[in-house]
Amino acid sequence: MKNDQQAIWDYCATYSTVQNDLLVELERVSNLRTLAPQMISGHLQGRMLSFISHMVRPSLILEIGTFTGYGTLCLAEGLQKSGTIYTIEVNPELAYISNDFFKRSMYDDQINAISGDAISIIPTLRNSFDLIYIDAGKMNNWEYLNLVLPKLNKGGFIITDNVLWSGKVLSPSDRVAIQINDFNKKVYEHPGIENVILPIRDGMSIIRKID
Repeated sequence: MKNDQQAIWDYCATYSTVQNDLLVELERVSNLRTLAPQMISGHLQGRMLSFISHMVRPSLILEIGTFTGYGTLCLAEGLQKSGTIYTIEVNPELAYISNDFFKRSMYDDQINAISGDAISIIPTLRNSFDLIYIDAGKMNNWEYLNLVLPKLNKGGFIITDNVLWSGKVLSPSDRVAIQINDFNKKVYEHPGIENVILPIRDGMSIIRKID
């Protein structure tokens, strides 16, 4: 018998707008062809990314951590017609999946996929972004945030994924949980931003630049 949390999650998924066929296929391929398929955003989180993007109506999006491109395609749904999403992935072996699905989507011309280390690449970007999604190495979250904040327009949003780390932030003992808990505290105390943590999937921190 499913626990209450999973039952609620399934109920929410049942009565939320379905993902399109391309995303369904991408989720299946990610499960079959990658070693860590749990890294994919998936249905509910993907719809949340899409809704936030639609609300912001960004001209430019930056995504740190492409994985197989599921989140990229969801975020692209809310782009302005002339907008672009830059997405950075450190693992080049995943590009054969993401690039294939990007080409098959209606957003191919709006996606700029970059392979390499985000910490080295972000300082080279000359753009100013409206929406930024951080979903890469969790030990680097604070460094990512400090690199992207100067490139985020005032009033713009940053979404950081996995900020609950399977609930381990409640009593952090392993180094990743400790680092994520420290990140959450620093975000809360930062004078130039405001944030809300949503218990969606593994936790999403929605950050707004106010200064």
